[in-house]
Parts: sequence; C-alpha cells; structure tokens
Amino acid sequence: MAAAVVRYGIVGVGMMGREHLHNLAHLAGELQREQSVRVRVTCLADPHPESLLLGLRLAAELGLPAPQTFSGHRELLNSGLCDAVVVSSPNMTHCEILMDILGFTRPHHVLVEKPLCTTVQDCKKVIEAAKQRPDILVQVGLEYRYMPPVAKLIDIVKSGTLGHVRMVAIREHRFPFLVKVNNWNRFNCNSGGTLVEKCCHFFDLLRLFADANPVRVMASGAIDVNHKDEVYDGKVPDIIDNAYVIVEFDNGCRGMLDLCMFAEGSKNEQEISVVGDIGKGEAFVPESIVRVGKRAGGRDGVETVNADDDRIKYQGLHHGSSYLEHLNFLSAIRDQGACSPTINLDDGLLSVAIGVAGQLSIEKGRFVTIDEVL
Repeated sequence: MAAAVVRYGIVGVGMMGREHLHNLAHLAGELQREQSVRVRVTCLADPHPESLLLGLRLAAELGLPAPQTFSGHRELLNSGLCDAVVVSSPNMTHCEILMDILGFTRPHHVLVEKPLCTTVQDCKKVIEAAKQRPDILVQVGLEYRYMPPVAKLIDIVKSGTLGHVRMVAIREHRFPFLVKVNNWNRFNCNSGGTLVEKCCHFFDLLRLFADANPVRVMASGAIDVNHKDEVYDGKVPDIIDNAYVIVEFDNGCRGMLDLCMFAEGSKNEQEISVVGDIGKGEAFVPESIVRVGKRAGGRDGVETVNADDDRIKYQGLHHGSSYLEHLNFLSAIRDQGACSPTINLDDGLLSVAIGVAGQLSIEKGRFVTIDEVL
C-alpha cells in the first residue's frame, strides 16, 4: 500500500519560512527512506515577490519539486493544495491568518510560529475559534522545549531528581534582532514587544520547569544600545534590548529571565538553571551540555553529560529543535486527533500573557498580575 502523503503550505517565506522549508525537506528525505509517510511542500504564500523568489530558489537547491506560489494566504487555502499550513509570517499578521484558517470550510492543520499572537485578546479570539474546529490541530512554535539540552533538563526535573523546584533562572545573552522584511520587528506594535516576540520561548520554559501557572510579573528593561540610530519612515525603533523579568507562580516557585541582546561575546546563548530542594540542574546552549548535582554531594558531585538527539537530521537555526518540532507536529496529524499537539494554544496564550505583563511592568514600574492582562 502506498504511503500516505501530508501536503504542506508555508505562509510567510521570510527567514523563518525558509527555515521551515529546510526542515521539511530533510524530514521528507528521512521519511522517504522509512517509507512510512510522505511529506511534500506543495505551496508557498507571501505578499512580497522577493521572498517568494527566495523560497523557490531554496526549494530548487533542496531538490524539491517547485511549489505553487500565491501572494496571500487566502489564495493558498482556496487552492486545495495542502493539508497542513505553517504560519511563519510577521507576528502582527498571525491573528487574521489563523482566524481565516479556522473559519475555512476544509480543515487545514496548523503549526504557527511564536508568538501565537501579539496581544492576549487576539490569542483568546483564536482559542475560541479553535474550539469550534475539533477537526483542526493547532500547534504553537515554542520549539525551544525540543533543544536537546533543554529537553534533557526537562526530563531530569520531571523525574524528581532535583526534588521540589523552587527557583528557575534563564539567561539569554545574544546578538541583536536580525533585519526582517520591511523592518517590521523594530516596533512593538508589530512584534508585541521584545518580551512577547523573543521571550515567549523562555516564559514557556519557566512555566514548564515550575509546573505551575504565573501569578504576577515584575520587569525592568530599556533600549540601551541597539537600534538607537535607526529611523524608519521617520520613526525610531521602540523595542527594548535588555531586561530582567521576575515571574511568581501559583505553587510558590519563582522564575527569572536575564535578557541581553548586545552580548555577542558569550560562549553560550542560553543558560538555564533549575534549583529544587534536593539538587540543581543546568542546561547550556549551544554547548549542548547538562550539569546535575545534589546538595548532599556538593560541588564534587556535580555530573556533566552531553545532550544529543539522534532523531535530528538538520540542526538549522535552532540546534535541531525545529526538526523535532516538525516530527511532533506530523505525529499529531497522523494520529488524527487521538493526541493533542505537544504545545497547544493555552501554552501559546500564557507565554504571550507573561510577556505582555512584563512589558506593562516596565511601563508602569510595578508588579503586574496575570489577571490584569488576562
């Protein structure tokens, strides 16, 4: 019997859209060898001709059949050419595109890039629409969960090795925001703000490690170095480039994010520390190692292990996590709703809500409760 075919369309063929194209091409090659299911990228949609051209060129370089191209997502949906849609368009377009997919007669499963939407209100709107479409799977692209050292640390925490988790600290010291089409990511009104656009990944991880929901947020941040000499249509960017964010959870756990986007001189881009009442675990990316120690063993008892995942066939921009994200999404599609996506709409909502609360805390100079933004 011929293997089933899952046809993909990509909406938004900028940097992340092409990253998804890379991952799907490698996934298709691996699955072809297994002969279990076939994956095909059949169509691309983007209002920018240059992005479409770059997508077509990449498809050719990857040895893929030329996808059909469209100038908008509605034309892609109407074409009937795909079963699943990857939404990797600019943040401020997510809500409209998702609402159109969820309202379309024929079901299309969805993998939407983070953030789910730029506002809590839009996230809730999408969630309500999705409740009316049990025939559609929606997975949110918070793929940092899948980075091998992060996934390893998640397993350690879940095993109880560290005891009752009391503190979680995440440091991201990295390069500035990259240039995007029409510089959309330079302004809060388009991105949702740095704490939504970039840091929703880390707020998702804080929740995951704490195994609890957020209660209130306190943040301090500013624009201190990056983008200060840039002007677009007479406007100076307003996205912050550094922040400290404290999140308090309903089980008493506390989390902290330390963000700096002018710290290229760092060995690791992400460093995660989870401390329980028995021990401590740390994950380092891209060094891809995990350290674990217990209070009873002291410093000499700390063990270091390498974190790898043999399933990864393409490292890409996010250390293989996007490839694993696609494996999980495809698995959910093939299960035909028997299991929910690993990262669901509620995860997307809460990761945005913490970011929104953080942005508001910086503006107001005070703690902001999650209830205020939800």
